[in-house]
Amino acid sequence: MNRQRNRGRVTLAVIAAVCAAAALPGQAHAADGPAAYTFDPAATTVQGTETNADAAELKPGSVYRSSIKDGQKLYYRLELDDRTDAYVSAVAVPKTGGKVAYGDGITISIRDLDDTECGSENAHFESAEFPRPIAAYADRTVEKDSTTCAASGTYNVLIERESEATSSPEAWDLELRFENEPAPKDGASLPTEAPENWPSASPAPPSGKQKRSGGTSFYDATSLESGEWVDAIEPGQTLFYRVPVDWGQQIFTTAALSNSGKSTDYLGNALALALDNPMGGHVADATLSYSGAPNSVALDPLPPVAYENRYDSGTDVSAMRFAGWYYLSVTLSPEVAEDYGNDPIGLTLKVKVVGDSKASPYQGDAGIFGVTDDDRDMARSGQSAPEAGKSDTMRTVAAAGIGAGSVLVLGLGAWMLLARRRAVPAAPGGQSPYGGPPQAW
Repeated sequence: MNRQRNRGRVTLAVIAAVCAAAALPGQAHAADGPAAYTFDPAATTVQGTETNADAAELKPGSVYRSSIKDGQKLYYRLELDDRTDAYVSAVAVPKTGGKVAYGDGITISIRDLDDTECGSENAHFESAEFPRPIAAYADRTVEKDSTTCAASGTYNVLIERESEATSSPEAWDLELRFENEPAPKDGASLPTEAPENWPSASPAPPSGKQKRSGGTSFYDATSLESGEWVDAIEPGQTLFYRVPVDWGQQIFTTAALSNSGKSTDYLGNALALALDNPMGGHVADATLSYSGAPNSVALDPLPPVAYENRYDSGTDVSAMRFAGWYYLSVTLSPEVAEDYGNDPIGLTLKVKVVGDSKASPYQGDAGIFGVTDDDRDMARSGQSAPEAGKSDTMRTVAAAGIGAGSVLVLGLGAWMLLARRRAVPAAPGGQSPYGGPPQAW
């Protein structure tokens, strides 16, 4: 009876692990329209406060969910040392089907307790006036021979929302991330001036189109490497992809819509293309007009990833300061449905990463600010982060299942042997039927 119970426990454990792996989130499509933004399931819910004295603390390496109403100014708290550069990003996610205007958006800043601004960035919808996730980040960097924002202690994160009176008043969801940048290598002599020139000619991507379906968020973005990738996008939908870009490498990106035979009506800013860095900091964007014929748009050439890019006054160059996963998001205006219907339109992404990888400037593990062999494998296979985690879990489950099966087989064999020996009558003279003296069990 005990053997039966133990066997059942092992079987149930394996089944539970399989079910847990199968339940990991991935891209989901609602039956009545584009899928909603998929938040990181590990995110902790936190409420921003309108007074900094009551602000909740954010921990490094963590992801949070929050929300912000029209006109609100919300505080969160950080505890920083006097050596480490820190970054906080915010992804603002308006409700699907709402209305936004050109100047609607958020501003995020890190401030010391004297309200001195250490770093800030804003994100607005601008000419692509339709709801979609937009991202921005703020930094606290410790600069040599400067006392501004250099002390250890408490700092404030301030997120401000601005919306026009004609925009939808509903609260926007927020996804927040706080990361510390690894320290540079001991004794490393890193450049302190931004580059002035870099290659700007966009190279041709490898030939041959391949199918890759985009994710719904930064969390489940589909991994890409250099190539020409084919997908389809619905009006109002945002698709996310991610590309590993190492130190010394450049990324070039073009997005194209296929033709549609349903209309020839012109729609300006029909598609919005954006690039964000590994910390969720905005790098560059572009919009595409559409009139039913094939059309494409490319991001402006960007410099190779380099530590010294942070010293450039331009936000597009400055944001290319980390290696890691760079995120592409593509949104098709919901207004496209009015003239072209709700059916998906063909989308092609041409991605090219050029340049040899250079050594990391950091000491120790680079964390999200580096590219690993596993990252390159995911880019080749097209796995998102949750899919890669699911594969790891399934391998663990398979190993556990094989181990449990081996234990069961060995245990069953021993049980059968014991039963067989007990069933055989003793030989004359008290000897074992197998020869030799009697066995003690």
